[in-house]
Amino acid sequence: MDFQPLGRSGLKVSKLALGAMNFGASAYFASSDETEARRIIDRFLAAGHVMIDTADGYTGGESERIVGRAIHRRRDQVVLSTKAFLPQGDGPNDRGLSRVHLTRALEASLRRLDTDYLDIYYCHQWDGVTPIEETMATLDGFVRAGKVRYLGASNFTAAQIVESQWAAQRLGGTAFTALQAQYSLVARTIEAEILPTCQRHGLGVTAWSPLGSGVLTGRYRDTSPSGDTRLGRLLASPVPEAHRWAAGLLNERTLRIAEEVGRVAAELNTSTAAVALAWIHGRPGITSTVVGPRTLDQLEQNLTELELPGELAERLDRLSVPIDGAVNGMRSDNAA
Repeated sequence: MDFQPLGRSGLKVSKLALGAMNFGASAYFASSDETEARRIIDRFLAAGHVMIDTADGYTGGESERIVGRAIHRRRDQVVLSTKAFLPQGDGPNDRGLSRVHLTRALEASLRRLDTDYLDIYYCHQWDGVTPIEETMATLDGFVRAGKVRYLGASNFTAAQIVESQWAAQRLGGTAFTALQAQYSLVARTIEAEILPTCQRHGLGVTAWSPLGSGVLTGRYRDTSPSGDTRLGRLLASPVPEAHRWAAGLLNERTLRIAEEVGRVAAELNTSTAAVALAWIHGRPGITSTVVGPRTLDQLEQNLTELELPGELAERLDRLSVPIDGAVNGMRSDNAA
């Protein structure tokens, strides 16, 4: 197993991280019950990978509970991360990155995960209301108390990363070590500013949605999928953001890229998932990739080790060069 440091830190992480977003009942997506989730976790760890990632907003906290029960007797074998920001109640202080909400959220996540500490604690998204100094001082307190080992950001812009790192420096506190960002052959906007910023400021980058919410697996053949698919349900959702997210992923450009991934997979006699993941693993600045399988069979496809030949990687790279407006960078907390 190939391990490498997470950013400018001594924490060694595996190439793959297991995203637990699908664990527990979901209102919008097909999901994994606890039995299947445990099978997935067992197989993932047995394959030599160590990172498991969840969030307090996934399946109403059930994802954290399932992960906590599954790793209870092998906690020290796992690099465990969760996130905070999303609403945990109806009150005005039940969301965001304020000191009051982060403190409550961390304690609740530790209880659900049945652990005394987190290896990485992520800010799930930027809080435009709370001063960043308050957020970074609060997070530094968690590290000093031994409840968190490393800090991370999720879905921050380049400017927000810089502002956060400068705030930590001014406070003499702990800076971010990791960033989670959307990245795939159909979503490459982070290459322009975010990846260079992370390299300058010492953040390891973990890519989420590496399969473009299933688009790169060849599951979708046109821009109007059936209602029993993930993106089909999102397109039919009454939530405007969900509809925009799906529409941004299903268009002629992304379907052309998916077709080419399928052709490359056929040439190499492997799966489309293996090709899409191999392309990301070969990109500069990427430390690891979050895969979010719903079944054990899906995980097995993600575990395939593949080194993409240079000429094939270049072929995919040329076809998927970002075009202004063609890639939807909107966050969907159900789209890992």
